[in-house]
Amino acid sequence: MFIVVAVFTIASPGPGVILTINNSIQRSVSNTLSGIFGIVTGMLIVSILSASSLGVILASSAIAFTVVKFVGAAYLIYLGVKMWRAKATLNTNFGLKIKSNTSCYKESLFLTISNPKPIFFFMSLFPQFINSESSYIQQFIILSLTFSFLVFIIHSIYALLASLVKDQLSKPKGTTILNKVSGSIFMCFGMGLAASSR
Repeated sequence: MFIVVAVFTIASPGPGVILTINNSIQRSVSNTLSGIFGIVTGMLIVSILSASSLGVILASSAIAFTVVKFVGAAYLIYLGVKMWRAKATLNTNFGLKIKSNTSCYKESLFLTISNPKPIFFFMSLFPQFINSESSYIQQFIILSLTFSFLVFIIHSIYALLASLVKDQLSKPKGTTILNKVSGSIFMCFGMGLAASSR
């Protein structure tokens, strides 16, 4: 049941999925994989935070939640504007510049950890699948690693599917449309996050 819930949650289009698709279409394979690993690392960090006192603080403190929420929203809007304004060039056909693998990793990592919503997701999901009579830490590690592994698999599938239409979408016209649509989605995610409550 945990795997089913996790798969549907991860597969639901969100900022991470959109970023993975964009990386797959407009950047190199190594950039895309680095981005996916950034998201996986971010999810591991978020799952750890959800089980720590910091997770409790974010859940109980309106100020702490608001600060993290607006930082995340601002970053999403920043990425959205950046994608919207990106232009396809005739030399590379890439609207998004090829970055170092480290930059792609950091971009995806910050995208993931700057959104407080997953913390509440983990705080509400994990207790449903933890046996109070067994070792909490061991079960928590298993659930976290399982979720992170599923993130890697599902995002890799998204990247593979996106690469199949890469030739069409990486042309100047296709890239421009992709950037406008993706940028709009990111800005909507950002505004949605800013307007959300706990």
